Amino acid sequence: MTTNTSSIDELIKTHNPFAGHIVVRPQQIWGKSFPDVPSINAHASNAVFDAIDKINKGQRQTVGITMTAEKGLGKSHIISRIRHQLQTRKDSLFIYMSKYDNLNQIQNQFLQSVTSSLRPIIRPNVMPCQEIVAALINEVMEWKYTTEQYISNVFPHLLKQNSVTAVIETLRSRIEQKKPNITNPYIIQALLWTLYPNYANAANFWLSGQELPEETAKIMGLPNIQSDNKESQALSNVRQILDIISDYRVPVICFDELDIADIADNGFTAAQIIANLVKDLYNNLDKGLLLLAMYPETWRDQITYLPQAEAVIDRLVSEKSDKQPIALKYLNSDDIVALVKTWLQEFYQEHQQTPSHPLYPFDENKLRELGKGKPTVRSVLKWCADNFIPPSIIIDDQPTEPEINSTNRWTSTTLHTVKPYYQSELANVDNSIDSLMEDEIAIINSIWLAFTSLVGKTLEGVSIQSVEEIVASTADQGYINFKIVGNKKKVKIGVSVVQQDGKFIGAALRRLIDYKKFDITRGCLVRSKYINQGATQARELLRKLLTEKGGEWVGLQKQDIKPLLAIWFVYENQNSYELKDEQIFDFLEKTQLVINNPLIREILSDPSGQEPTNLTDDGLPISIPQSVDNTDNIELDF
Repeated sequence: MTTNTSSIDELIKTHNPFAGHIVVRPQQIWGKSFPDVPSINAHASNAVFDAIDKINKGQRQTVGITMTAEKGLGKSHIISRIRHQLQTRKDSLFIYMSKYDNLNQIQNQFLQSVTSSLRPIIRPNVMPCQEIVAALINEVMEWKYTTEQYISNVFPHLLKQNSVTAVIETLRSRIEQKKPNITNPYIIQALLWTLYPNYANAANFWLSGQELPEETAKIMGLPNIQSDNKESQALSNVRQILDIISDYRVPVICFDELDIADIADNGFTAAQIIANLVKDLYNNLDKGLLLLAMYPETWRDQITYLPQAEAVIDRLVSEKSDKQPIALKYLNSDDIVALVKTWLQEFYQEHQQTPSHPLYPFDENKLRELGKGKPTVRSVLKWCADNFIPPSIIIDDQPTEPEINSTNRWTSTTLHTVKPYYQSELANVDNSIDSLMEDEIAIINSIWLAFTSLVGKTLEGVSIQSVEEIVASTADQGYINFKIVGNKKKVKIGVSVVQQDGKFIGAALRRLIDYKKFDITRGCLVRSKYINQGATQARELLRKLLTEKGGEWVGLQKQDIKPLLAIWFVYENQNSYELKDEQIFDFLEKTQLVINNPLIREILSDPSGQEPTNLTDDGLPISIPQSVDNTDNIELDF
């Protein structure tokens, strides 16, 4: 570490640790988060940890906790703190839900949130779902192997003498005999498949309620759930999964971002629907902790007006005698100094610098003055971002206006209001791209935003006039996402992003080739994965799209969608970032981020009539651990 005022000032000119880091994203809940000050609102996080201890000691079975705080006060910071502390413990399992895209199918969405929370890599090559099934096998078979041993040693050893199907079926049968409370044998079977790397992703996919290709489902012995039964089956399946988890860990189920304006067909808001779901879970779980975060007005105006509100509230704040949520506190002067000092400490350590004092370049008295106004975490971080470069530092060598070089390209040193937010979101996307590749809605929105920014421009021979919704009946909605209209309406490209398998891909292709019905001149499938050869109907529809209808299949590549996802997340959070549409579109114009994107160009370019060659087997990474040499020393009573 070096102490050099000039080098630190040069660092400050080019790096602002606060810029772009105002909103806590779901990716930061799971991955690297913001620097945390445990003393800030410790009463909220401590309530969660105390409740987990009570459940582990058998003093409580299920606990409900609700936190309330206004926008920017730090609800997601507390949730991130809880998640990261729980990661170091082996007595609980964190489950997180923050997206409520279809309030009419909330049970299926909750199932997907539970199963996605079982997938993050918690140690090299180990997922939480694998830890749970390893504990289940150990209990039933009276073995004592670690999860890593099951993946790298035990399963390979068993497969030397048995087929993988025989191993799975035998273990499932033993578990059924010893654990009669597990009433759905297929959930056991899918969990067992997660220990076999070649099928781990397919097993996770099935557990989340998605359809597998027929050939894969047959090999794994897992029946696909009919689409019209998914919502009714989802809650039953998720209860079963949570009951299995609770035999070995305390499920800590967190519902965040509940303050959206969407309303379900039954007239309930997201917060009201989740509150009713929590009531059901509270009544039926063997054990668990249910954590909700919302604005005070959401609690006051929505939760307290629910039918049978008293019964719901009793379960949402089950640890408090006054039946009121835990209110987060505004920051005081000491909190602000501790917060800024922690952020700067990490910043200077990362760049191997030692400042003249821990708060440099800020003045402690000014920071303490901020505390008199009872600010939020977000407003303090915003103030720090805006005031990080003090007037005393000469910055004449920095450009104040965008610079265009001789090739008419925006230079990397150019200042732009949107740039730090984009860079922050890009880092988040990069850390979670594997799961984002399965998030069709985010991918669709990011591509839509990219084409919206191109309206009025000509690219790949298409003069883009508008990006329009597809007019469709209820039965046809959701299969073609939007259409790009250009060249005086002579070109109408219908875009369909399909990462799902099973019947959905065939249904989407059937619409994509019906040019007359959906008023398009070309159908474009965007997808990263192969279409299974055994899916004969989907393959035939694909042939028609590519060879008879002049349509196109554009391969979805991670490196192409990453920047589009990042700018979409900036756009989605523009109110929190205090940005406007014009600033975001200006950033896209100056960086040429969209115009030079291969995915965008390929969608507009003339179709090749061929399937892409750079496809994957599925949308999730397959990580096959290396076996160690001592497998022959394992003795199994099998």
